[in-house]
Amino acid sequence: MAQLSNDPKRAKRAAARSCGSCSLCCSVLRVDELRKPAGFDCPQQQGEAGCAIHEARPSVCRGYHCLWLQGGLEDDERPDQTGGIIDLESTGFGVQLSIREARTNAFDESPGLQTIAARYREEMRVRIVAAHEPGEQDRPFRVFEAGGLEHRVQGDRVETYRDGVLLEERRLPWAERLGSQISKWWRGRKAARFEGKRPQSDSGISGSGFEVEPADRNETRNSHDRGTREGLPGDDE
Repeated sequence: MAQLSNDPKRAKRAAARSCGSCSLCCSVLRVDELRKPAGFDCPQQQGEAGCAIHEARPSVCRGYHCLWLQGGLEDDERPDQTGGIIDLESTGFGVQLSIREARTNAFDESPGLQTIAARYREEMRVRIVAAHEPGEQDRPFRVFEAGGLEHRVQGDRVETYRDGVLLEERRLPWAERLGSQISKWWRGRKAARFEGKRPQSDSGISGSGFEVEPADRNETRNSHDRGTREGLPGDDE
């Protein structure tokens, strides 16, 4: 999770904020310590009563603060109001804005998420993915860049658009495809531990749409691995 600058206004907003009734991160993000896959309600979440193990919750939960909680977004852009979890992430290509959809097509249906992406895309890449189920290793994702550029990545195919008009379709080079297959195999092994151990809940969020996830295990957000594709932020778990 990237560090925000020392902006007094942002710090003031952060000091006045708390999660309140929002618990979207408890569904969208993955928590290895609780064997909770991304996109499913945490079994410890007790509705309005909050977390059943709040005082003894894992350190990854205790240390996580979304961009809204850090004061980086407006008051009305709390995750449960926009439909997505938003973070700043450090990558090999600099800092990017990560939007994890709470449900399929949340970004396209949320004026709030679209406004946030438009605000940031001229300064940094904006990556959009959806909450997902274990085993879905080829989830598509989108990357917005300055100048109206958008990359849509699925498997080894990349489509590039400018202002909604298709400019290019291409396949990743063989070395990139090989690296992707190795990464896919490794992520599949890790995801397999969740099979048969998912929380039994009708309100679980199944993934699809666009994927964007995780951070390195040394980051405080959640335990994930990140790959890269052709200069684009890669799939994560």
